[in-house]
Amino acid sequence: MAAETANLQEVIKPARFVLFDFDGPVCRLFAGHSAEDVAKDLVEWLERQGLRGLLTEEERVHPDPMAVLYAVNRRHPHSDLVVELEERLTQQELKAVPSAWPTEFADPLIRTWSAVGARLAVATNNSPRTAATYLESRGLAGCFAPNIYGRTQDLHHLKPDPHCLNRAMNALGAAPHSTLMIGDAPSDYEAAERADVPFLGYARNAEKEEELRSAGAKTVVTSLESVLRIVRSGVNQQG
Repeated sequence: MAAETANLQEVIKPARFVLFDFDGPVCRLFAGHSAEDVAKDLVEWLERQGLRGLLTEEERVHPDPMAVLYAVNRRHPHSDLVVELEERLTQQELKAVPSAWPTEFADPLIRTWSAVGARLAVATNNSPRTAATYLESRGLAGCFAPNIYGRTQDLHHLKPDPHCLNRAMNALGAAPHSTLMIGDAPSDYEAAERADVPFLGYARNAEKEEELRSAGAKTVVTSLESVLRIVRSGVNQQG
């Protein structure tokens, strides 16, 4: 336990800039608004456009709406169809915001880290409008504004591409070694690696933890409480 705490301190202590993935470390966006239903909505919309043949059978029943978006983008990159589908997904995300579940300890962690002088940004594959709307609803927008970077219609820039991390660091004037990325997916870890940014994994269950560790993440927490405790202790004010 002591070794784990020391390892966590080693990751947190140098961080002057913190990049949060949104869906996972900050909240569970689709906790009360099933992601599977959203994926189904996108598929049905495509079928109404007479475009059922764009998707394989597996893609038509995929529970992740992003998988549907990726599939269409692979076949029709930069098309009006992708623009429309991305906007439809954004609208579904925005509908999910009122029933999203805050990740335990995320709100106080964000407020505390901001209060002790860290600069915060969001780097997400969700729509930046979704993240901004959620943060506003929790009274957290001021901890991040205006540094919320998310999905654009250029889907090749989504993580694991480090594009949104680099945009955030450029805006913050942050060097990679003084930045920390907090994410819950292998794509977050890979984006951080490609941006040369230290990574802290957040895993809400054993399956998520295994995915992150298998991807190569060395520091993974199953609760943000331990992170909050270290930030409250003031270790990241030194130096």
